[in-house]
Amino acid sequence: MDPTRAGRFPACPFRAATGFDCPGCGSLRALHELTHGHLTAAADYNLLLVAFLPCAAAVWLRAITGRARPRALPQWGASATVIVLIVWAVIRNLPVLGGVLGA
Repeated sequence: MDPTRAGRFPACPFRAATGFDCPGCGSLRALHELTHGHLTAAADYNLLLVAFLPCAAAVWLRAITGRARPRALPQWGASATVIVLIVWAVIRNLPVLGGVLGA
């Protein structure tokens, strides 16, 4: 199903309440575009997701091939993730960029 067609999926509650894009806005549409081989269209919907997926794929491959040793997430890992998401939410809503990074 095409997520760009209205009425198929629920709207983002954060966007409905504030009018701003959340860090995840556009992720479903970006994944849809990626599965159809449209990298630039996917990046238009959610650049952070497109940039994150190769990193996630590398971690997943290391885990399933047994090359990754089990270890705890560094203490700064969760904080860094939250900071990246907050910074991404602010950057993508800046009016200076003219909505280029919006969903």
